[in-house]
Amino acid sequence: MPSFSSALAQSPQLAQVQMGGTVEEVRIEGSERIEPETVRSYLTVQPGDKFDAEKLDKSLKILFATGLFADVTMRRDGNALIVKVVENPIINRVAYEGNDRFDDKALNDEVQLKPRTVYTRTRVQADVKRILDLYRRSGRFAVTVEPKIIQLPQNRVDLVFEITEGKLTGINSINFIGNKAFSNDDLQHQIQTKESRWYRFFSSDDNYDPDRVTYDRELLRKYYLSQGYADFRVVSAVAELTPARDGFIVTFTVDEGERYHFGKIGMNVGLKDLTPAILMPVVTTKEGDWYNADLIEKSIDKLTDAVGDRGYAFIDVRPLITRNRESRTIELTYDIAEGPRVYVERIDVNGNVRTLDRVIRREFQLAEGDAFNTSKVKKSEQNLKNLGFFKKVDVTNAQGSAPDKTVVTVNVEEQSTGDLSIGTGFSTTEGLLGNFGIHERNLLGRGQDLRLNGTISQYNNLLDLSFTEPYFMNRPLAAGFDIFRIQQNNQRLQNYDQYSLGTTFRMGFDLFENIHDTLRYTIRQDQITNISSSASQYVLQQSGTTNESSIGQTLVFDQRDNRLEPTGGYYLQVDDTIAGLGGNIAYVKQIVSGGAYFTWAPKWTLGVVAEYGDVAGLGEGVRLSDRFFIGGDNLRGFANAGIGPRDVTTDDSLGANQYYTIQATQGVPLGLPEELGLTGRVFVDAGAAYGIDVNRIAGEPIADSHQIRVATGVGLSWKSPMGPIKIDLGVPVKKAPHDETEAFRVSFGTKF
Repeated sequence: MPSFSSALAQSPQLAQVQMGGTVEEVRIEGSERIEPETVRSYLTVQPGDKFDAEKLDKSLKILFATGLFADVTMRRDGNALIVKVVENPIINRVAYEGNDRFDDKALNDEVQLKPRTVYTRTRVQADVKRILDLYRRSGRFAVTVEPKIIQLPQNRVDLVFEITEGKLTGINSINFIGNKAFSNDDLQHQIQTKESRWYRFFSSDDNYDPDRVTYDRELLRKYYLSQGYADFRVVSAVAELTPARDGFIVTFTVDEGERYHFGKIGMNVGLKDLTPAILMPVVTTKEGDWYNADLIEKSIDKLTDAVGDRGYAFIDVRPLITRNRESRTIELTYDIAEGPRVYVERIDVNGNVRTLDRVIRREFQLAEGDAFNTSKVKKSEQNLKNLGFFKKVDVTNAQGSAPDKTVVTVNVEEQSTGDLSIGTGFSTTEGLLGNFGIHERNLLGRGQDLRLNGTISQYNNLLDLSFTEPYFMNRPLAAGFDIFRIQQNNQRLQNYDQYSLGTTFRMGFDLFENIHDTLRYTIRQDQITNISSSASQYVLQQSGTTNESSIGQTLVFDQRDNRLEPTGGYYLQVDDTIAGLGGNIAYVKQIVSGGAYFTWAPKWTLGVVAEYGDVAGLGEGVRLSDRFFIGGDNLRGFANAGIGPRDVTTDDSLGANQYYTIQATQGVPLGLPEELGLTGRVFVDAGAAYGIDVNRIAGEPIADSHQIRVATGVGLSWKSPMGPIKIDLGVPVKKAPHDETEAFRVSFGTKF
């Protein structure tokens, strides 16, 4: 197999051509696929022209620049100009050897040379570089690529890229030079690049990537600017390959500079009817606090919103900074003036193949013809990202047909919005369980949500079909329905089974920012069956079927920074239900809950959640299926339905008409690498469940106490590759004699 460096590669030559005289004939030699007339068309010398060295040299360069020829020579035979060409071969096929990391298709997508294209050395060199870049982006810097050719008849060649992938080039160590305020460990937590460790096999952050290191420079800068170091700069970021070529040593050299406080905070307002006194309360920067660039950006956004809410569409907020190096303070003045009057001429949407235009446009807070507002554009972009329909969202604007008009362009890259999940797991509540789910978040590109979920466990079976239209009747109303079927085996706790079938119609909408209300109407049928002969008489009374028709609402005020794993903020929620609009049961139920979260040190987040519930029958007692059963997840240290009214004779839990719980959980960092996904916690739970409106039966005493129960304990969570695993160890420190406790509580689940 000839090597790439020796095959078919020569330089164009201008043989000894005697100048002077007139060209009477131009003869082409060596052309096979290419017509002689095509070759002549590239020449600057034609019959009738003089033999001119400059023109001949120019003709040579033009012919070679076409990429059609491997070699070109010229000579003179009398008054004839002989042009001899060696055509570049045609590629018959492109093949790869030694590629395990990327398949042939991935490499074919990367290179530009294809079968039936002209082979040139320059193009091959460019494709070698593309393959190298592809491997280096995946962390393999020891890769080598050698192109070889196999010559075939009729001036054709097979092109073979011989690839030696080498090992993954990880990060042996990350060093910092010049850092005094923060340790190397502190700074390593701020950057995305990580040192190679055995437990990072699910991450690529420990593979060297030049683009990631560039991003790390910006992360370091933002971190220092948020900590008061206004003069901070990254002097250099150098990655050196070890002599063994098995890893990189990355070194960041930083200049921290001095740490500054905020000095005087002022404001210049150049707008009518607005004064600094009106706007200053929304500013988050305070005199005497450490300088923080993030707070300045946050203040600019809040000021833009506050002024925009007062009818000023064209706003320009600029922070004017005065640095005092002697006192190490930074005086800050927010200069608020009326910006240029610009209107939205049109909004262009590109890249949406499946998602309808209207689904994207309805997330915009601006319409064509509105006054342009940068803050609203940013919020619109965030709204689109929050949909989860797109891998990438980019919103830009450019001048329109006139200086006072702008065109907003939305470029999106769609991603898969359908999920199919199958899971297995174990929990103390459910025992062994299996679940499946089909979820489409963007049904037919209309933005509608459709899901089917099912769970089968030792004690409970659930099937739920849900559909949501987020913009019902082209208004911001989230309308939908749920159809559910629930089968519960309560034999181990309460000596009966329960079967429920029903549907719920709901409509949700935002009342104000961060305040959401959901209205619902539910029709359901409940059956209490298979009651054990040893069950409580109070349970036996509940045997049979009930039909419920109820309306309800859930009002939520949410200021948490993250709904799944909050580290700050708070929320309040009120849930009301009234049953009796048809059916054969009637009651009023209310649940009020709220929580607050505080991060008082890095990774030390305290969460306090409280809940109160009350249910009362309307003209009748509250049925067993509508009462509250407390214990387990909402009161750790106690078993499910472990507290509350209980039949003393049979020890069956009967449920309560009222309850309250308070849970305080302190997150505890374990000092382990984040990639392991292990977090700890300590907790204190307290609560009570009491009150039951039943006709007492002689000889069947009920234990019912308002006494508060308290438990404390520790827990461990692991974000394992197979799903989240939670283990809690709770110890009751205050309980009633009839309560049922539970020391260990385990939950485990997986999806694949």
